[in-house]
Amino acid sequence: MALQFPDMDPVLVHLGPFAIRWYALAYISGLLLGWWLVLRMLHQKSLWKNPPFNGKPPMTDDDAGDLVVWATLGVILGGRIGWVILYGFFLCGVTPDAGGGYCQGLPMDFFIHPIRIIAVWEGGMSFHGAAIGVVLAIWLFCRRRKLSLFSIGDLVCAVEPIGQGLGRLANFVNGELWGRPTTEPWGMVFCSEHIKLANHGMCPAGTVPRHPSQLYEFLLEGVLMFIIMQIGIRKFRWQDTPGFTSGIFLISYGVVRIISELFREPDAPFIGPITMGETLSFVFILGGALVIWLARNRPKRVPA
Repeated sequence: MALQFPDMDPVLVHLGPFAIRWYALAYISGLLLGWWLVLRMLHQKSLWKNPPFNGKPPMTDDDAGDLVVWATLGVILGGRIGWVILYGFFLCGVTPDAGGGYCQGLPMDFFIHPIRIIAVWEGGMSFHGAAIGVVLAIWLFCRRRKLSLFSIGDLVCAVEPIGQGLGRLANFVNGELWGRPTTEPWGMVFCSEHIKLANHGMCPAGTVPRHPSQLYEFLLEGVLMFIIMQIGIRKFRWQDTPGFTSGIFLISYGVVRIISELFREPDAPFIGPITMGETLSFVFILGGALVIWLARNRPKRVPA
């Protein structure tokens, strides 16, 4: 017997014409909790006792506060632009009926109704795009402040799974990004009054039991990734080789995302039977391997 998706309102608070959504709260909470944990890590002298730090953390508290602003812009702009380009143009251009109907005339509708380019309230944020946006934001920030790109990137990767996990929980609350059909006893029917209300009286996932893949991704991309990053830094001292943590993060995320795609309803085949998410994750794995190689072969620098 299948489980019934709980009828949860994706809006936390209605304030007249405005609404505070769980999805937005997940982004905000992830950034604030990540900021808090970075500050705690900066104050833990044992993490920075070895070369190349020699007791000096890679940035100050003020730097960390300013980095949150840069990272927020990177997440929002990169996530949305990435979705528009990778999914709105490329995927919808190849497979117009992809994604459970979110294409709805894309990509041509971007030219007819340009407002859809920024219509995040209709859904559409790409993790891979957000990651690229954050990388660019960190690069610009470090260049401006003359900080180590690899060391700051390592700190960001160490706390990123917090926001990623909260985002997947918000996906579950929204009843989106559901999984493939299943006969497992924990299969869930993603149909509720709020889902119908948001989709013109219909449930895009139908009435068949499906994997609650958002919860799988919460456990893999959020909980498991967070444990891996924290153990790597605190037990194996990955931070002593700046860039190594970032490389492991990229490889680990690529692997767990590919595993998640086995249970998640694919947007559509992109390259043969391979989905867009799997394609981008393979790129992440290759990128992570390159970052590790650079980290191990770059000259050692001791802070002044």
